[in-house]
Amino acid sequence: MQPKSPPGAVGAREPMDGRGWKSDIVSGFLVFLIALPLCLGIAMASGFPPVSGILTAVVGGLVSSWLGSARLTIKGPAAGLIVIAIGAVTELGEGDGQLGYRRALATIVVAAVLQILFALLRAGKLGDFFPSSVVHGMLAAIGVIICSKQLHTLLGVTPKAKAPFALLAEVPRSVASLNPEIAFIGVVSLILLFGHAALARQVTFLKRVPAPLLVLLFAVPTGIAFDLEHEHTFTFAHDVFPVGPRFLVNLPGNLLSAITFPDFSAVFSAVSLKYIAMFALVGSIESLLSAKAVDMLDPQKRRSDLDKDLLATGTGNLIAGLFGGLPMISEIVRSSANIGYGARSRLSNFFHGLFLLLFVAFAPMLIHRIPLAALAAMLVFTGVRLASPSEFVKTFRIGAEQLAIFAFTLVVTLATDLLVGVAAGIVLKMGVHLLNGASLTGLFRPEIEERKKGEGQVVLHVRHAAVFTNFLKLKKRLESHAQAQSIELDLTDAKLVDHTVMERLHELEDEFSRQGRHLHIRGLEQHRSLSPHPLSARKKGPTSPVGLSS
Repeated sequence: MQPKSPPGAVGAREPMDGRGWKSDIVSGFLVFLIALPLCLGIAMASGFPPVSGILTAVVGGLVSSWLGSARLTIKGPAAGLIVIAIGAVTELGEGDGQLGYRRALATIVVAAVLQILFALLRAGKLGDFFPSSVVHGMLAAIGVIICSKQLHTLLGVTPKAKAPFALLAEVPRSVASLNPEIAFIGVVSLILLFGHAALARQVTFLKRVPAPLLVLLFAVPTGIAFDLEHEHTFTFAHDVFPVGPRFLVNLPGNLLSAITFPDFSAVFSAVSLKYIAMFALVGSIESLLSAKAVDMLDPQKRRSDLDKDLLATGTGNLIAGLFGGLPMISEIVRSSANIGYGARSRLSNFFHGLFLLLFVAFAPMLIHRIPLAALAAMLVFTGVRLASPSEFVKTFRIGAEQLAIFAFTLVVTLATDLLVGVAAGIVLKMGVHLLNGASLTGLFRPEIEERKKGEGQVVLHVRHAAVFTNFLKLKKRLESHAQAQSIELDLTDAKLVDHTVMERLHELEDEFSRQGRHLHIRGLEQHRSLSPHPLSARKKGPTSPVGLSS
């Protein structure tokens, strides 16, 4: 008889009892109610046909569910990739939206092949490399970009600007020239979303009611009352405003007619290669970080094999890209909702995809009734959460230097693009480490002295620096002692221990504990914390020559 896997182990058997699959059907249905409008909105904001977002979620549910081990994640299109997708469509199309869409599909297919290669090369560990402040700065920039574009759609106005800063500057003009009926739908939808988020903390039953469902229950009847199905005008405050089907979701008659094949004619151009890199790297990083976050929310504390999850994501993207879909990731908002609704296994993701397929196949006209302003409100709500002021406050509490890196990444991303923004944030963080005494060699090659303390006990003595750029090698050394019951990590002689390493070590302590093992971190008594936060960066010595570290 084979021993049972511990609850936190990779590959632990999932509960497949009757109560489990029934819970998964319920959670899958509730997540479907959230995913339907979000998939439509993300696709339209990306410059893709609305149905492409649903196609991606269907593939993520029906196919990817069985390939990856991230059991409770919901796979589908994500707001975090909107910026890349719309950029690809715009630049590759050169004014022709349909051509840009098909060429963007080609970049998604090639990026998916790279993701599969990443998985086969066991690159899931990359989720541990990127500094938290840089990743959060990138996500905040994405949130700002989403809001800058969707606020105009919410108001029923077409902006003239294209760049984020210019779009934000144009918001007052859009407010002054808003379409009253469309803006009414958009603003009330936004109030419902924020109101639900505030009241759900106090009113228990609201947690079981998806906020997007409330928006649809308001927006669809209101759109019918305003007769958005037919082109006409109305007068408000002596001004005449047009309304019509262009303010509603436009879907093809059936799902098969929505299938679009990629155009590989420009796939090796410099622009295409840039977007292939963006889709592959940013999509992989977001997906890996989301999968790790979902593992921490899993009531059974099961740990995912991130390489398998990356393989599932890449395979799903390959299929979606070949048939006209957006790229997918393990999406954190829908995944956390999935857990909150009682999901127990990967069947919840499967059922969410199945419900989407059935709805689009048999009730496409209901989707056509959804006002675009309502979808824009959902995206603005998502954008505000990504770039929330609370993110700035939380980052500042970890350390002023973290806020500087966060803000620098955000601003550079807004001014350029995601890859440049992330690279700039990483370079700044490395520069700060050098200013604070870390050697250039020590940034990438940690000096680790190893000795055995007793039976099943190992001591790893780290010198010079323990920072994000050398953490993967430190983690590999820890993993090489998988049979040791107790590992002591001595940081006494490390001049610098950055926030990313402190955060990762905290996660490893929990992971060791779930395995019935012990990881002891010691030697930080002589280090100065750069903020009162327990996971702030630590620098050795009573004083610091510069005010920055990481």
